[in-house]
Parts: sequence; C-alpha cells; structure tokens
Amino acid sequence: MRLTSKSRYAITAMITLALNHNKGPMTLSEISESQGISLSYLEQLFASLRSKRLVKGFRGPGGGYSLAKNAEDISIAEIICATDEWVDYTYANERDSAQRETQLSSRTLWSNLSQQLYDFVSDIKLSDLINRHSIHASQQQEDKIAA
Repeated sequence: MRLTSKSRYAITAMITLALNHNKGPMTLSEISESQGISLSYLEQLFASLRSKRLVKGFRGPGGGYSLAKNAEDISIAEIICATDEWVDYTYANERDSAQRETQLSSRTLWSNLSQQLYDFVSDIKLSDLINRHSIHASQQQEDKIAA
C-alpha cells in the first residue's frame, strides 16, 4: 500500500463530503474552493471514487456528489485503494544467490510493512475522522470562550 498526495486529497475530499452530508450533494467546485484542491485533480479522484462506489453523483441543478454509503461503513483503506494502486513487489532477474536472498529479504520486509499499514488504515473509518474533527472543533470553541 502506498500513501500518496492522491490518497491524501481523496481522504480530505471524503471528509468534506461527510462533514457536509446534511446539506446535500456538494459540487467539485465547492470542494475545490474549500480545500484548495485543483478542480481537474478532483475530477480524476472522483472518477475513481465513483467507480469503487464510495461516492455517488447527482446531475442537474442542485447536483454534485455525496457519500454512497454511511461514513461508518467506509474505511480509510478503501479510499486509498480506490485512488492508488496496490504496490506490487516483484522479483527482479537475480544474478546470484546472494542477490536473490537480499531481494527476497527486502521484498518480505516491504510486503509485511505494506500489509501492516493496510490493516491499520482498514480499522479507521471515515466516521472516526469526522468524530475527531468534531471533538477538535469543540475544544477550540471552548478555548476561545475561556480566553
């Protein structure tokens, strides 16, 4: 599993949709403006997210995008995998047994790390990030009132 700017922007856009779900569908222009993400980049991301059935689009006036399922049912791993490819560690043509063993050890390390990362983000749901955002926003508001 790779974590790239593409997956970071996809997670940010999905959080934006989840935070605004009660307002109805959001246009990509609204997401672009609120998050500072290029509109053309969002179009590419949302094509992937839509194909993996994480978002649904609505045409016409009042149209835009919304989550295709509840935030509690969307893992961060799903978002990452929808927008980024799974890293495939393949064997190169090894010349000797020492090189083969070194590459096998390296491949095993990266493969295990990738699996641990996937397992970690599979346990994090979009709703968890929304809840953390709400708690953080409440704390900031309390700090302003106390000051």
